[in-house]
Amino acid sequence: MKPLFGPAGNSESFYLDGNKSTIQAPKWVKNKGLDAFEYSFGKGYIMSSATAQQLGEEFKKYDIKLSLHAPYYINFATPDEVLLQKTYGYIYTGIKFLNNFQADRLIFHPASSGKLDRKEAFQIAKDRISKLIDNLEEENLLNNIFLCPETMGKQQQIGTYQEILEICSLNPHLIPTFDFGHINALTQGGLKSCDDYLKIFSQSIEMIGFDKTSNCHIHFSKIQYGEKGEIRHLNFDDNIYGPDFEHLAEALIKLNLHPRILSESAGHMAEDALEMKTIYEKTLAQQL
Repeated sequence: MKPLFGPAGNSESFYLDGNKSTIQAPKWVKNKGLDAFEYSFGKGYIMSSATAQQLGEEFKKYDIKLSLHAPYYINFATPDEVLLQKTYGYIYTGIKFLNNFQADRLIFHPASSGKLDRKEAFQIAKDRISKLIDNLEEENLLNNIFLCPETMGKQQQIGTYQEILEICSLNPHLIPTFDFGHINALTQGGLKSCDDYLKIFSQSIEMIGFDKTSNCHIHFSKIQYGEKGEIRHLNFDDNIYGPDFEHLAEALIKLNLHPRILSESAGHMAEDALEMKTIYEKTLAQQL
C-alpha cells in the first residue's frame, strides 16, 4: 500500500484545459496520475441526489477515491439550539450524499469556542459528537463510512491535533483529518522538521492506534498566517510560510503510514498534489 494523492476541488488548469463540469474531473485527475479527490459542500448541499449518483459512478469508473467536505457552518459547541439542530442535519445530509456518491469519508470542522471558555466549548462539542455518532450507529448509518473531524488553523476554532485525537478516540468510525497547513499556522510555523510530524503521528498511534493513524485523512497546503493563525491558502511556489512536504513524506515512510492526502493549494491543487506524490516516491526510493 501507498498513500493516495489528489486535489481538493478543481484546479484552475482543469478549466483552462477546456473542462466545464466536475463530471469531467475523474478522467482528468486520473490522466494526471492522481488517485483521490475531495468534493466540497462547504457552502451548503447544493446538488441533487441524481447528480451526486452520476458523479459517483464517474469517480468509481476511474478508480478515484472520493471524500466529501461538509458545510463550514457546523458548530458542535453552539449555544443556539436551532444552529445545533442544523449542525446535526449537516452530518445526516452529508451521509446521504456519501451514499449517493459511493464515497466513504465526510470531513467536518468541529466547532468554534465563541464566547465560551475553550475547555468548556471543547467538552460540549465532544459530548455532542459522541451522542451523535452513537445515534448514527443505532440507526445503522455508518456502514463503511468514516467521519473525519479536521484540525483547524485559527485560535478560536476547536481543533488542535490533540483535541481531534481525543474526539477520534470516541468511536472506530471517527478518524482524524490532519490539516498540516492549519497546524503550522496555529503553531506559528511549528512544522519545521520530520520530528515535528513524527511527534504528532506518535501521539496519534498512542491515542487511537496504528490502523486509524495510517488510514487518516490529510489536507496539505502552504498557508499564510498571522498572530491569530490562518489567513489564506498559498501554492507550493511560496517560500515564506510553509510547511514543506518533504518532512511529512519522510515521516510517513519512517512509520509506514498510508493516508489519503489532498492538496488544498490556492488554485494549483492538482499540480501540488502531483508534486507531493513525486516527492513521496523520490523519498521512498532513497530509503530502499
